[in-house]
Amino acid sequence: MKKTDFLIVGGGIIGLNLAQQIKKHFSDSKVTLIEKEKDCGLHASGRNSGVLHAGFYYTADSLKARFTREGNKLLTDYCVANKLSINRCGKIVVAQNEKELAQLNELKLRGDKNNVLLDYITEKQAKEIEPRAKTFEKALFSPTTSSVDPAEVVSCMLKDVLNAGVSVLTGTAFLRREKHTVLTNQGQFAAGYVINAAGLYADKIALAYGFSKNYRILPFKGLYLYSAELPGSMRTNIYPVPDLRNPFLGVHFTQTVSHKTKIGPTAIPAFWREQYNGLRGLNVSELVEIVSREFGLFTQNKFGFRKLAIEELRKYYKPHIVKLASNLVEGIKIDDYKHWGTPGIRAQLVNIKEKKLEMDFIHEGDNRSFHVLNAVSPAFTCSIPFTEYLVREIQSLIK
Repeated sequence: MKKTDFLIVGGGIIGLNLAQQIKKHFSDSKVTLIEKEKDCGLHASGRNSGVLHAGFYYTADSLKARFTREGNKLLTDYCVANKLSINRCGKIVVAQNEKELAQLNELKLRGDKNNVLLDYITEKQAKEIEPRAKTFEKALFSPTTSSVDPAEVVSCMLKDVLNAGVSVLTGTAFLRREKHTVLTNQGQFAAGYVINAAGLYADKIALAYGFSKNYRILPFKGLYLYSAELPGSMRTNIYPVPDLRNPFLGVHFTQTVSHKTKIGPTAIPAFWREQYNGLRGLNVSELVEIVSREFGLFTQNKFGFRKLAIEELRKYYKPHIVKLASNLVEGIKIDDYKHWGTPGIRAQLVNIKEKKLEMDFIHEGDNRSFHVLNAVSPAFTCSIPFTEYLVREIQSLIK
């Protein structure tokens, strides 16, 4: 029986920052982080797009709005201080028609309310920033949007956590709760307080503690298609005006830290939580559970899931996703886009009572356990201030 004051489940960027913050606020406590994989950050965090978002997509009353602007600055400063790769390329949001100008204006209003630096620019100014950009009359420019190497960031944060005195145990999977202990594949833990940051499995663990009653994880596969054009062929990230009714931002152009271009991501409904490659790693029990839920959402067409699913599945066809991207940028050729990048899975929370996708971060807890249920994009960007906030929430529950 291993003993620890705090047991953190999940070694992604949220789990690592929670471990750092817990050790900072409870310096005399023994803090242990367990991760089921051989290393930290092998799922959503390490497969992240690497974009440091500015914070203008989110309504002012949301946790995302509260932490994205600050998170962008803190993570940018972190990368600079630790000499990590960063591409400060900015972002242009382009409109494709007159109807989208109203949505563009809504984004500007949200940016202003969230105190985000965001410029309304003309079509001519957009061309000066990125000569290949295609926009209808106006666009938005976000100078603080950057790109980083997510795996490099996670690796650096893991070193910080270890240096802080946190015990990190990889290859250690949460199996089940047993009264006041946690059973793993590497033995049993007597934990004073359990913090669940398990991403794709956060709902499963939360249910064992009596939480997540109205929530379940619905996995969506994200794929990027890489350009064979020379690095530097584009100067900035280029995004479409998104449908603000759902949490996805649409097919866009991302500039990597090595100045290469990729288009995506998709948001294709996955059939089990870690369905990265076809039928490899098939999980039958999850397949039955998740496909049943997706079938229900498809037939009832809640939040437009039917249209979303069909449109996203079409993006497996390379000419289709390239055609969508070509609406944003001049000179796009299908022959330049042949290589898919490493797939990622978005751990998107769905409210099974209200039949809707949750747009904001969601957490639940009490004086024995705490559960980070919805830590989707831009959680990577928000990770430092978001976890500081979560630890303050934990402190109030423990008292």
